[in-house]
Amino acid sequence: MLANAQKIETGAAVITLQDAIRRAEQNEPAFASAVAADKTASIDRYLAKAALLPSVMYHNQVLYTQPNGLKNQAGQTGSQAAPVFITNNAVHEYSSQASINQTIGLKQFAETQVASANAARASAELEVARRGLVSTVVGLYYAVSDSETQQRLLADAFREAQSFTDLTQKREAAREAAHADVVRAQLQQQQRQRDLSDITLATDKARLELAVLLFPDPRTPYFTEGPAGAPSLPTRDEVNSLAAANNPELRSALAEVQTNNAEVSSAKAAYLPDLVLNFTYGIDAPQFATRGPDNARNLGYSISGTLDIPVWDWFSTQKRVKQSEIRRDAARVALTATQRRFIATLEEAYSEASAARDQLDLLDQSVSSAEESLRLTKLRYSAGESTALEVVDAQNSYLSAESAQANGVVRYQTALATLQLLTGTL
Repeated sequence: MLANAQKIETGAAVITLQDAIRRAEQNEPAFASAVAADKTASIDRYLAKAALLPSVMYHNQVLYTQPNGLKNQAGQTGSQAAPVFITNNAVHEYSSQASINQTIGLKQFAETQVASANAARASAELEVARRGLVSTVVGLYYAVSDSETQQRLLADAFREAQSFTDLTQKREAAREAAHADVVRAQLQQQQRQRDLSDITLATDKARLELAVLLFPDPRTPYFTEGPAGAPSLPTRDEVNSLAAANNPELRSALAEVQTNNAEVSSAKAAYLPDLVLNFTYGIDAPQFATRGPDNARNLGYSISGTLDIPVWDWFSTQKRVKQSEIRRDAARVALTATQRRFIATLEEAYSEASAARDQLDLLDQSVSSAEESLRLTKLRYSAGESTALEVVDAQNSYLSAESAQANGVVRYQTALATLQLLTGTL
């Protein structure tokens, strides 16, 4: 009730866990880098596939070369001014040609496989980064939620200590209790005041740590949702099934192996020749026209095919193949290690969630027992049948039970969120 009233009075926004995750994804730089890497890898895959297709270029050029004062027999007219540079065909040369080029080789197909595997790995790494960010947000969110709950409990405990101090003072005034009871109650009240001050500071720090990920100004006031009813824990078979189908670490490691396999093929492709085909259509003549003097035809086409066969490169290709195979073997070891670590992590997470869930009922019972003990002890003290020390002990026991209950709820929520991350449902 007090927390809700405080939220209404301050006008601060109440941030749900999903809101916090969404805001963090928009503001966290490491996650933004992972998103950029995924998009870049997708573009690289497109470019690699586009390299398999013919390229088309329309080439236009005007070339003038100083004449050397002589004549030559080049060109359609038989005799024309000879250019100074022997590499040029004529004094005036016009080129306007459409050129289609196609390279066919194993290396191009292997590079496409490499780009596709890299894109798959980048997509998996993006999900890994997202889950890492979500894990951070979950930890900070529940830390803030727990701090707010502890702050509320200590505020209640402080008011309880104040009430007991008033009771001891009234009983001392009525000569029903010694002054030592008042001193003991005041010491308890002062301790609760210090505890409340410390938890308030800790809550502000936790809220700032989370706000760095959520808002442009970390000082923006906000509150988290209070702990709701504990959701049910899925069965172990359900967890195993979901986790096996939605594990980005395994997908990333598998994509790494596929990338290295493709790189081995790409390196081996250097042993084979590449076939380069070219088709050119247009003009390359002393006149910018489809017809030259004497109705000579300037417009036409040419076709060429080139096959370069590698013969000797001082074992460079062999060494590149060896490098690729070494990286491929290392990636396979990493894949098996990732599989083993994933199995262990999943087992640990499920055991933690199961233990935390089983303790929730016991914690609720402890709170009820401690509350009843405090009520009865205060009644006995009012009747003069117990001491102030017994009341203080009952107060401490009640506060400890409430704190343990709040911690237990957060522990279960955190463990369940970890399972949801491993299964891809959060």
